[in-house]
Amino acid sequence: MNNLRKHFPILNDCIYVNTASAGLLPEPVLAFRREHDQSFFERGSLFKDQQIEFLTTYREEVGRFFECPPNQVALVPNFSFGYNMLMEGVKEGSKILLLTGDYPSVNWGVTFRTFEVVYANLDENLEQNIAEAVKSEKPDFLCLSLVQYINGIKIDFHFLDQLKKNYPNLSIIADGTQYLGTERFSFRESGIDVLIASGYKWMNGGYGNALMLFKEHIPAIIFPRSLGFGSVKGKYKPEDGSFIGRLEPGHQDTLNHGSLVEGLKLHTKIGRDEVQQQNYNLAMYAKEKFTEFGLLEDEVVARANHSTIFNIKGDQQLFDDLSKEKVICSQRGDGLRLSFHFYNTLEEIDLIYDLLKRYR
Repeated sequence: MNNLRKHFPILNDCIYVNTASAGLLPEPVLAFRREHDQSFFERGSLFKDQQIEFLTTYREEVGRFFECPPNQVALVPNFSFGYNMLMEGVKEGSKILLLTGDYPSVNWGVTFRTFEVVYANLDENLEQNIAEAVKSEKPDFLCLSLVQYINGIKIDFHFLDQLKKNYPNLSIIADGTQYLGTERFSFRESGIDVLIASGYKWMNGGYGNALMLFKEHIPAIIFPRSLGFGSVKGKYKPEDGSFIGRLEPGHQDTLNHGSLVEGLKLHTKIGRDEVQQQNYNLAMYAKEKFTEFGLLEDEVVARANHSTIFNIKGDQQLFDDLSKEKVICSQRGDGLRLSFHFYNTLEEIDLIYDLLKRYR
């Protein structure tokens, strides 16, 4: 992985452990963006006439990467935009199960509307809490983040698969923004019905793009209310007002959606299994070191499988001390959030560990 750090020059100047806030933009994505806008600059509408062709290719590339048919892929500007359009199409009065303390945009998209809302606790017994709530409350939908943005708690995907088998009428809508790009994932094989994720974090696609993957039955139960003239055209929009068209109102941004695809291409070039293994190694090593130092919440320590996001005990002074040492992280919740991606190294974790011993 070390030779791939050349695509991210900022790593020569700092320890960047802030992908949960913003993933680094790789040089190949920057090159694509320059070429794209140079072509637009030189050719004007002649270049934009290729928009449908570009978007068709992008949709197919996203579908191939995440194993989802391209006619079940929507391209949206960000998670919140796509999620809110989707929730506008959910029947009023539906019962929806949320997690206490989940990402605000996930919960707000439900609580700001006329749904019946119930909750499951977000702790070390997350899966058990969800199972009990589904059994007792019988919700129509479960909406949740696959990885929690503050402390990195990651849902057990085998649990979600079994939950869907046990309750086939339960629709699972997931935010994958803090997950997609960290490991190999097949939407087709998953128990998730709708998956939405912004591309600027772990997929290294920059801002202004997101993907929405949905199962074949979803257009029969959710009816988005948006539409625009530019949204009714394209290979995978067979009729005016198609489900994808209602999720893509108006003209799409080929620069930003193309940047997402270029980020995914880099992951493919590196090797998705290699990215997954590196992230697994980083997660296990960081958890071991931070647990040894007593820096993690009990509910994180108690879980067997964890993401590459960690919230360690620390105040403003510790944040300032780490910043002085050129460790880029975020203040979240009651501590400091450190988030590792494939371009990080075990040696960087050791350096952070030594700094924590010095400053705490």
